[in-house]
Amino acid sequence: MNDSAVLKPPELDFDSAQLKRHRKKRNLTDLAAKHTIAMGGISVIVAISLIFFYLLYEVAPLFKPAGADQVSEYQLPAAELGATLYMTAEEQGEKALRITDQGVAVFFNTADGSEHSRVSLPIPSGARVTQIANADPSSRTLAAALDNGQVLVFKHSYRLSYPNDVRVIEPYIEFPFGEEVITLDESGSSIRRVSMSLTEEALIVVGVNTNNALFASKFTMEENFLSGNISLEPEEVTLPQLGFKPEFVVTEPGMRWVFVGNAAGKVQVIDLFSDEGADINSSINVAQGNHSITGMELLLGGSSVLITESQGAVSQWFMVRDDANHYRFQEVRRFAHKDGQISALSIEHRRKGFAVADVNGNISLMNSTAHSTALDMSVTDEAIKHITLTPRSDYALIETESGSILWWHIDNEHPEISFSALWGEVWYEGYQEPDYIWQSSAANNDFEPKYSLSPLAFGTLKAAFYAMLVATPLAICGALYTAYFMAPALRRKVKPSIELMEALPTVILGFLAGLFFAPFMESNLPGVFAILIIVPISILVFGYLWNNAPSAVRYLVPDGWDPALLIPVVLVAGWFSLEISPLLELAMFDGDMRKWLTNEAGIDFDQRNALVVGAAMGFAVIPTIFSITEDAVFSVPKHLTYGSLALGATQWQTMVRVILPTASPGIFSAIMIGMGRAVGETMIVLMATGNTPIMDINIFEGMRTLSANIAVEMPESEVGSTHYRILFLAAFVLFLFTFVVNTLAEFVRQRLRNRYSVI
Repeated sequence: MNDSAVLKPPELDFDSAQLKRHRKKRNLTDLAAKHTIAMGGISVIVAISLIFFYLLYEVAPLFKPAGADQVSEYQLPAAELGATLYMTAEEQGEKALRITDQGVAVFFNTADGSEHSRVSLPIPSGARVTQIANADPSSRTLAAALDNGQVLVFKHSYRLSYPNDVRVIEPYIEFPFGEEVITLDESGSSIRRVSMSLTEEALIVVGVNTNNALFASKFTMEENFLSGNISLEPEEVTLPQLGFKPEFVVTEPGMRWVFVGNAAGKVQVIDLFSDEGADINSSINVAQGNHSITGMELLLGGSSVLITESQGAVSQWFMVRDDANHYRFQEVRRFAHKDGQISALSIEHRRKGFAVADVNGNISLMNSTAHSTALDMSVTDEAIKHITLTPRSDYALIETESGSILWWHIDNEHPEISFSALWGEVWYEGYQEPDYIWQSSAANNDFEPKYSLSPLAFGTLKAAFYAMLVATPLAICGALYTAYFMAPALRRKVKPSIELMEALPTVILGFLAGLFFAPFMESNLPGVFAILIIVPISILVFGYLWNNAPSAVRYLVPDGWDPALLIPVVLVAGWFSLEISPLLELAMFDGDMRKWLTNEAGIDFDQRNALVVGAAMGFAVIPTIFSITEDAVFSVPKHLTYGSLALGATQWQTMVRVILPTASPGIFSAIMIGMGRAVGETMIVLMATGNTPIMDINIFEGMRTLSANIAVEMPESEVGSTHYRILFLAAFVLFLFTFVVNTLAEFVRQRLRNRYSVI
């Protein structure tokens, strides 16, 4: 055959205009997809980073160190009117007041010390003031002890106006009970020390005279409805004799306890409500070693007594009640001052903090709840006689030994925060022992905020644990069967149905769990636990019977459709468990399982508890874990399955030895994503629990999670306040927790993938 007769293959033109356009279009598409995917990934990273830095921005001020700087210095206003016995300032920090031993109240401007006005107190002629005591830092009501055995009660007030949009503050003195003095000591001896407590119904004044005798006068207030004037009706109070020379006396606002101490460090507690009348409750040495005490003062709220010692220490004490309803005077915490004997003490008006000053010119800002010293600094080279914090605690007025006044600005916005206050046990006022407590608000202004995040973190983990305990085995086992054993036609119906559960709003699940499932579970508690036993046994028994049934019967059901037969088994077993619930309750729990748990087993029971949350939140988490696990199992290459079966392995052996290891990275990811969903869940936990921030593993008690706490309290918190920023700190902790868990999960997943990729 002639070579020329052989047909030549057609020549293909790969550079035709059509192919060039196609390649160009494909390149543009690939380039657009590449940049779009890259931008999407970068956007996710940027969004997460912005969330992180915004949370950090809101949280950072909590840990900002305190600072102070001097604003001005000037000589003592109206120094010729006598020595200062008491000094304070008003809300805005513009006007200050000092009261002298001559009975003159001097108002002056804090910025430059210029005198604004002076008021002579209506004390008897020739009498001098020996001491000034305040009922409460925020009440502005004072008691002036006189050297003739009498006491004058008065109040410093401030009238605020805005003429021509300029703030004008006019201070004045008022007398809520009239200008008459109260006779405390009929003998007329000088009152050395005085203490006063004031409520809306009563007034009590306790004093010590120069003969070391202790006196008390108590009055019931009666208001005239026509004139509005308040009259005092005296009540007889007889105090017991003391075994030492009293130097300090403090009366708490409840008017039950009177604390009397001497310089040697001995304190006697007098109970005014004792069955035998006023009686000594206890006698305690409060000073350590050979130290003496230099002062006693009530902390804000009137529950705690601050005792200053000669070597610079400050101790906090309050009455603690034991289980037998007996009280003891207990030291709660101790603060170490920089150095030097403490010469002045000032209580914050709105927080559980205080300032101390010493004879060496140093001051310290401390907080009792945080048990921390926010600031230590030296303000002068001489001794400090008086220190006063303004009501907002943003300024300090300091009087030195030489008669100078120092006006300092203080930046100490969040002193309540410390690591121990956030995560450790704190001994709060009124509690028998240290504990983890979250209670951010109360009805009174003297409340001690309790910002422990430990019960919230514990509640978050507790809710997630029980939810995962319910969801993980059900979701993973269901996904394994669906992906490997179930008939394809049935799988196409089951998988979308379960994934559709994820679209159900969690607020609906929480609503149903709180209003229906929780009371239903409480009423049928034995039946609920019977379901956990009877249903699995019923499934195993039915499986055994079905496996041993005649082949003719088993072949009636197509291969892979066997699970449909379990539906009536589960329904009947569940119905039977609930039907026998009353019988079980009567036979085993005396007719009431809830009372039996509380009275016999000592287990507290709340209707909305962790069991309800575990079931409801587990139902919400199941679709997530199921879907990812099912995809991971179904994606295992078929040649691995066929190879295992061809080598003689059973389907179960193939599942355990081949499919599970290969799909383990995906299964682990499913569990971690499900756990992240459980940790961050809000509405179910919010509606299906008692929302109580307690630390108890008991499955029959509720909890409060970090996310639920943020949802509940964020709308009520003041922007920029400590409470507001701690809620952001809770969100930051939740963010870090999920970030760390997901990072570790990805690390483990990669290890699993590398290990089993060779199969």
